[in-house]
Amino acid sequence: HLDGTRHLITPERSIEIQRLLGSNIVMAFDELVPTTSTREVQAAAMERSMRWARRSRDAFDAGGDHAARNAIFGIQQGALDEGLRRASADALIGIGFDGYAIGGLAVGEGQEAMFGCLDYAPAQLPADRPRYLMGVGKPDDIVGAVERGVDMFDCVMPTRSGRTGQAFTRSGPINIRNARFNEDQGPLDPECGCAVCNTWSRAYLHHLVRSGEILGAMLMTEHNIAFYEALMADLRAAIAEGRLASFAGTFRARYDAKRKGE
Repeated sequence: HLDGTRHLITPERSIEIQRLLGSNIVMAFDELVPTTSTREVQAAAMERSMRWARRSRDAFDAGGDHAARNAIFGIQQGALDEGLRRASADALIGIGFDGYAIGGLAVGEGQEAMFGCLDYAPAQLPADRPRYLMGVGKPDDIVGAVERGVDMFDCVMPTRSGRTGQAFTRSGPINIRNARFNEDQGPLDPECGCAVCNTWSRAYLHHLVRSGEILGAMLMTEHNIAFYEALMADLRAAIAEGRLASFAGTFRARYDAKRKGE
């Protein structure tokens, strides 16, 4: 705090803060440790998180009207250890939550390791409740996670990337700063119907971003958010129509080919 005082954050205080903010989905208080930590450290953090999950649930339930109108999610921990993930899931299910988050991933372990964990972690959580992967991610991360049973995501990727000149397209990401876009009169993504792609050229966006104009960051961000919204809509449609595997395969083939060529 600016006045130099220190305030201990407890599960109860964490829930209170979220309630005061009017959160619709309140997250249990947990401890995240690096996936490179020893199993002993990972186990201790997971067990502590489960004790905090019980306290978080109790604090949420004491929230009166806010608790009646909103939801609380528990957070599964356990790093990349299947046994610890199972123990965490069992503890959370025993407490009971409106939804379940998969925490402790997308913290530098790499996509292969993350997918290895997601091959079993979502299935350890109730299929009749939302399963939320925290802090993910790149478009291909999302597609792979949905294939593995994840329902919800959150990430700064579309906005942070937009501010630094990266645009996501159906043919892979592009860096609009690259000199090859200097005179490119095409849209960021020819298959995108967002206002940015329908109005401004790659050359103009290249100029804005290279010049440090705030409008460049704004337009790139607007496009990226539209791209993510369209990707999620496509995934929902593919699931509803029973063609998720086909959609994911086609998406990856295009996205990876472009990325490898950059």
